[in-house]
Amino acid sequence: MTASTLTLTDYDRSLLAGERGPGVRMAMSIVVRMAEVQRAERLLDITMAHIDSALYMGDATLAFAERLAEQGARVVVPTTLNVSGVDEHGWREWPVPPDWAEKAHRQMLAYQAMGCRPTFTCAPYQTEPRPHFGQQIAWGESSAIVFANSVLGARTERYPDLLDICAAVTGRVPAVGLHLTENRAGQLWVRLRGIPPALQAADDFYPVLGHLLGKLAGDRIPVVTGLEVRPTEDQLKALGAAAASSGAVALYHLVGITPEAPTLEAAFQGRSPGPAVDADLPRLAAARRELSTAAEGRLDMVVLGSPHFSLEEFRRLAPLLAGRRCHPEVRFLVTTSRGVALLAERAGLLAPLRAFGGALTVDTCILTSPMLPPEVRTIMTNSAKYAYYSPGMLKVAVAFGTLEECVESAVLGRVTREESRWSA
Repeated sequence: MTASTLTLTDYDRSLLAGERGPGVRMAMSIVVRMAEVQRAERLLDITMAHIDSALYMGDATLAFAERLAEQGARVVVPTTLNVSGVDEHGWREWPVPPDWAEKAHRQMLAYQAMGCRPTFTCAPYQTEPRPHFGQQIAWGESSAIVFANSVLGARTERYPDLLDICAAVTGRVPAVGLHLTENRAGQLWVRLRGIPPALQAADDFYPVLGHLLGKLAGDRIPVVTGLEVRPTEDQLKALGAAAASSGAVALYHLVGITPEAPTLEAAFQGRSPGPAVDADLPRLAAARRELSTAAEGRLDMVVLGSPHFSLEEFRRLAPLLAGRRCHPEVRFLVTTSRGVALLAERAGLLAPLRAFGGALTVDTCILTSPMLPPEVRTIMTNSAKYAYYSPGMLKVAVAFGTLEECVESAVLGRVTREESRWSA
């Protein structure tokens, strides 16, 4: 593969030549090299970016950010920031090493210096202007990528750390993958069979379905038929986050629901869907069991908000907490963005959390910041993403349940769940 395969515009060459400064030249050299590796024939413009690189993962990520900023790199499209490595105001309430907090904060400042909006959330679509259908964007963070592609119908590849900020600084990306219409067709037909509508309407159905989709699809594009209800936005968010965790799903189609799948034929862009993979109740129940490694019993912590809790989720949580208290030996944590936290405070939705004995963390999450108390051995969550990653990343046992079950378990001090809805 030679660089001559890639056709550059005069604008592209000016960036490579350093006419916009050394920081932009550095960013453009990375974009061009990646385009060559991906065998792109051209670059295309983006109009929005979401940066996963704001997350501190060691001295290398900090040095990269500060070097770009010091060399004058500035974003040229509206750019939001994913979760950081620390809650810059609340980290002292948790066992976060001060050295980590200081470096993570420096990395946050470096990205703000480049003109990025200090959103620090994995769900920027909850408070920020959203990309529209067909809009070319460069988003990092797996759950944000799958939401943008699937629910909004915007177009982004899976942008890894460091390449995402280079795209934002140059406004250019390789014309490959999910940026192109022909690559957005379905690749795996998953047919729901015999799932009661009441279960389809339940919040915990969607993270379980997403977990199964990720395992079935890997990095392919699944197309789901058989839904008899219209999911809420938070349910679609949970589905995508789960599918991007257990697999590498960056786009899914729900026939009759998501924007590129009005019909099965449209989802597959006229191609044959091939034989369907059936997802019945026993198969989904088995996927649900995989999300729990903890037996019912002692509970140390409940963690909610992966992806970050929405305002609507706070509205659902508040009445569940009213007049109740968390067990004294259980910690109850909700993670969200600073923007949603402000809206929830104004709506009076955080007072019930505080009265319950719960805590709120913004800007980060427990998977990306070393804030887990060492005595915590068992956590409970309604997030399939947390449930999938926590045993490996946090070295804890996990129980997956509904929001209601998480609250009830926090009150009782032990894991408790209702299994009958998932029985065939």
